[in-house]
Amino acid sequence: MPEGHTIHRLAEDHTAAFAGTAVRVTSPQGKFSDSAALLDGTVLHTAEAHGKHLFLGFTGTGWVHIHLGLFGKVAFGPTPAPPPTDTVRLRLAGDTSYVDLRGPTTCALITDPEKQAIHDRLGPDPLRSDADPRTAYARISRSRTTIAALLMDQKVIAGVGNVYRAEVLFRHGIDPYRAGRDITPAEWDAIWQDLVGLMREGVRNNRIDTVRPEHTPEAMGRPPRVDDHGGEVYVYRRAHLPCHICGGEVRTAGLAARNLFWCPTCQRT
Repeated sequence: MPEGHTIHRLAEDHTAAFAGTAVRVTSPQGKFSDSAALLDGTVLHTAEAHGKHLFLGFTGTGWVHIHLGLFGKVAFGPTPAPPPTDTVRLRLAGDTSYVDLRGPTTCALITDPEKQAIHDRLGPDPLRSDADPRTAYARISRSRTTIAALLMDQKVIAGVGNVYRAEVLFRHGIDPYRAGRDITPAEWDAIWQDLVGLMREGVRNNRIDTVRPEHTPEAMGRPPRVDDHGGEVYVYRRAHLPCHICGGEVRTAGLAARNLFWCPTCQRT
């Protein structure tokens, strides 16, 4: 499932391609046909993200709410657009660009109050200017749940996925099995600020890189990572390999329905 930086990048890409223009809207698959007919020819005025949720605002008609889930894909291209396949749930087409949406968990036309209800149930997003990290810490500081599980709970903090969860805990030397209530305010402030910086870089580069300059392949004289997800990381998907810092074995285990990765030597606290 895409992490929050990907969805914010998609919001920026939709803004660059279509904002302020009337858009041709179709649903070749047919599952969004009625809503597409209402949207066709209207102006896209806003594209924004909150966590893993994308919202496309159209003048006079409401918002298209998109959640990609595990299988959703978005593909941009230049016009003229090729004939769509029957797997395309939603196509937007402008004068110079088009975008196809396939396989999302959610693609629905919603009202302002319905959109607000989604925001209300999500935690603060490190990539949003209106985010208040204190609301996340208020929940974390009262919880016996592990910090690793809490970071994946979108009601606590929105947009953090498995990669950022593993990497930010490593970067701060925090045992992923520590209870949330044992995380100090200073530790939480450091985690939050690190997520803000890492995720902003993820939006800019459209990939996740989490290693510090002194730990890059060039600096350490090691081979670069080869992985479909791209990016240089400390522990994510590096189970049983040596830690870049201490040389010990990176561990993995199931937690919160996902694979957790950590270094027991570097993450003792």
